[in-house]
Amino acid sequence: MNAQPKFSDGERKQLLDAETDGRFPDPRGRFGPYGGRYVPETLIPALDRLEAGMREHLHRDDFQAELADQLTNWVGRPTALSYAPRLSAAWGAHIWFKREDLAHTGAHKINNALGQALLAQRLGARRIVAETGAGQHGVASAAACARLGLPCIVYMGAIDMERQAPNVGRMRLMGAEVVPVTGGDQTLRAAIDEALRDWVSDPMETFYLLGSAVGPHPYPYLVRELQAVIGREARAQFLQRHGSLPDAVFACVGGGSNSIGMFHAFIPDRNVAIIGIEAGGRGPGLGENAASLSYGRPGVLQGCYSLLLQDDDGQIHETDSISAGLDYPGVGPEHALLHTAGRVRYESATDAEALAALQECSRLEGILPALETAHALHGAKRWAKDHPGKHALLCMSGRGDKDMPTLQRTLLGSGA
Repeated sequence: MNAQPKFSDGERKQLLDAETDGRFPDPRGRFGPYGGRYVPETLIPALDRLEAGMREHLHRDDFQAELADQLTNWVGRPTALSYAPRLSAAWGAHIWFKREDLAHTGAHKINNALGQALLAQRLGARRIVAETGAGQHGVASAAACARLGLPCIVYMGAIDMERQAPNVGRMRLMGAEVVPVTGGDQTLRAAIDEALRDWVSDPMETFYLLGSAVGPHPYPYLVRELQAVIGREARAQFLQRHGSLPDAVFACVGGGSNSIGMFHAFIPDRNVAIIGIEAGGRGPGLGENAASLSYGRPGVLQGCYSLLLQDDDGQIHETDSISAGLDYPGVGPEHALLHTAGRVRYESATDAEALAALQECSRLEGILPALETAHALHGAKRWAKDHPGKHALLCMSGRGDKDMPTLQRTLLGSGA
């Protein structure tokens, strides 16, 4: 089922050189063969307006100063770099965490939500729409909009609302309207579809605050730029603490925002292995997982050309993962490029492996990771077996409070 495009060594080198030199995305919003815009004509003016506003404001000194002030005094950046001594002893390699779970609202999502909300404010948007799977982007969007006084509507699949009930309550307490999506697969893909429909109906007054590094240009670039603070901080912190760079960097990969934010600063460091861990679900079969880079094929989904989980007829297939935040049948185009170029190695962890890693981290380090992060933890454990004494730096993308309904059923027993 895996019919991914083939590239020669020379072509892969050219792609990686262009990525390292900052030539992607190109003016068409392409990351090599991936990315671009595949949207209705009604959205082109809104995307053009967003791109023009992003180019005007995002890297201006006054915008960056306002964003930095909010990130420092409201979000709580820089987040900590924590050594994990007991996991290190158990796994045989030195394990370090970049603690995005300590950021305001409990995950990396706030970096992007705040930045986009500030941009929306500058562009004169009257309302914000967002989508969410695990609920963390919804919570972050609700918090950022409350901070800036913007109305916020969050679309969320009915299945995800049930398994992420604590986050639904948090969004509503912060004033957001949470709209259940009962069509489609009732998870993240369906929520994005509904948010896009809302945006199409009012593209000039509404700002779509997209939560991951997916979708039509310029969203993959915009989200990457706002999340790249993770990797910049982590790289500087690790150099200061350890005196050299880590041997490997890990992050979980769904749509790909925490991972591209973590990886981006390390891409030029060719001696640092970069490893992304996808949701292996119940197994390798179509419909049993959400591992688009491991098992996907090229196609178009929700405005972007990337690697997707689809059948022989090109129909996007439903996915399966214990983790709501990784339960998506596609991946951001920059990840597809890094996979094709061979700079990042993408693997997967099953539901059972992620749950076991979550238990180990909780019991040995007193840190309850999100189920999404637990996939990356298993990847780091697997790597550590073959690299004793080496140093692994992992993005602790979020905390696991939101996953307690799922953990009650799977690990603790429903009556616990």
